[in-house]
Amino acid sequence: MSDRTAYLAAEGYVDELAYELGTVERRHGRLLIAAGPPRPAAWAANVWLDLQEVKVASISDAAAKLRAIQRNWAFYAPKLYRRATLLQDQLPKVSSKPLVFGKPPPRAPLGSWTMLDAGTMLVSSRCTSPFPNGEVHFVEDRLGPPSRAYLKLWEALTVIGCRPEPGERCLDLGSSPGGWSWALQRMGAHVVSVDKAPLMPAVARLPGIEHRLESAFALDPRAIGPVDWLFSDVVCYPTRLLALVERWLAPTGQARGLKAHGTCRNFVCTIKFQGETDHATARQFAAIAGSQLCHLFHNKHELTWVKIG
Repeated sequence: MSDRTAYLAAEGYVDELAYELGTVERRHGRLLIAAGPPRPAAWAANVWLDLQEVKVASISDAAAKLRAIQRNWAFYAPKLYRRATLLQDQLPKVSSKPLVFGKPPPRAPLGSWTMLDAGTMLVSSRCTSPFPNGEVHFVEDRLGPPSRAYLKLWEALTVIGCRPEPGERCLDLGSSPGGWSWALQRMGAHVVSVDKAPLMPAVARLPGIEHRLESAFALDPRAIGPVDWLFSDVVCYPTRLLALVERWLAPTGQARGLKAHGTCRNFVCTIKFQGETDHATARQFAAIAGSQLCHLFHNKHELTWVKIG
């Protein structure tokens, strides 16, 4: 087992990842190499788990050594790009077709490698993402949704491996112009779509979407009643979103002698940072039991927080 781990930062967010990790041994473009086993790293697009340095005499030698380890490889090349491309061309092709939403991610092991210098590769046969460098591309719908924001939702549900079932009740907060509501309706869910701004008319007319012209922050969970999923892509400061989530996690049912549980069990929320990254509030989200915190390929200066069941 390697005594080091490498973390590939999401594009444009190396500083956020470096802050999150603390001490790192080496920066290689967006790849941060740190001592010790894997640690939580929300800003990492991919984590390289089994690191080894491999000395190589030539491009053909490097390709042979990679093929001897396993079949499928993705490369990251912040330098020596031409050399790395020639090497990758000697390896078996890895499918780069966009994923159809609803189909599972690739299951074949996908390793990652990079050239530290002309004679040294850094190689990992195991990574946390099944997609090359954590980049998830979908076959897009360019007619139905009002924007590309739905791709964040598709990616989050693909990564966690579950999604709303037909007939489940979903609350979509900050829903205008309706991209997430459109995507949830397509899954067969009943959508309570909440925003002070209107939905795109074509989305608002879809069966199974109930639009409420209200503020997401003024909603009383007891008035809405139980929902199976809470989704939020609302624009607000992270502390305000945390307070909203905590209201929906608050125990209910004690007055009837029932086992206490929150009004909702499944959450997918975008934590949007305005100005400086609020690392402290991100840590509070991560500390909620059963949580996952990650930077999706389709995220910008934001993280996605997920809690299932």
